[in-house]
Amino acid sequence: MTESPLAAPIAEAGAPLARRNPVAKLGAALVFSLALLATVDPVAPAIAIAIELAVLPLFGVRYRVLARRAWPLLVGAVGIVVTLVLFAAERDGAVLVDAGPVVVTTGVLMTALGLVLRMLAVALPGVIVFATTDPTDLADALIQNVKTSPRFAIGALAAFRLLPLLGMEWQMLTLARRARGVDAGRNPLAKLRLFASTAFALLVGAIRRGTRLATAMDARGFDAGTPRTVARRQRFTAADAALIIVAGALAGLALTVSVLLGTFRPLIG
Repeated sequence: MTESPLAAPIAEAGAPLARRNPVAKLGAALVFSLALLATVDPVAPAIAIAIELAVLPLFGVRYRVLARRAWPLLVGAVGIVVTLVLFAAERDGAVLVDAGPVVVTTGVLMTALGLVLRMLAVALPGVIVFATTDPTDLADALIQNVKTSPRFAIGALAAFRLLPLLGMEWQMLTLARRARGVDAGRNPLAKLRLFASTAFALLVGAIRRGTRLATAMDARGFDAGTPRTVARRQRFTAADAALIIVAGALAGLALTVSVLLGTFRPLIG
């Protein structure tokens, strides 16, 4: 099966953190990200992003390559800003722009900045982990180190491997409809209807493929209760545990600086 560039690991060989156990990298990303959910201020996530970018060379990932992999996050950031500017309920602070229904205040911009930075700080660790981890190694590590069900781990691996096919099928559906004369032209409503119908066709195809994949896995004994053997050992060492501990300490550092500066705004309370 051909692997998509979006699914293939992009770390340089020999990078110290890229060689760590996949479960350790995933655990460190979860610990670091979940701690940032405790606040909505912009200071803590800004510090977290600075830390993530600083350790990026240790994962063997170039900044330009990460930008290509994480471009959907930038699109999401723009969407957050536009949504808050147009629909924010509270518009405190000084008024910067007053153009009819569009009123931009300093309070709205600070809230948008906090949400954008928080989204980037929480999402970037996951992007880095999956960009530096082979999916097969991750499935093996989940089975061996976390004692995850082989049916779940290998099923998730198969689904991850099939993700690139969705993009290819979308392109094929679009070209097939265009060949039959189905084109929205410049009509935005027609484009929306065409997008919805194409997405529905893609969803139906994905469900059918998933059903066939589940049947094939059951036929090969993935649902059997007998223990399964592994071809590649994934060892969880003291260095892997240290990675998770350091990730938690760095997240705590970001929150501590936010508290000391007086900008900490708890999510609850």
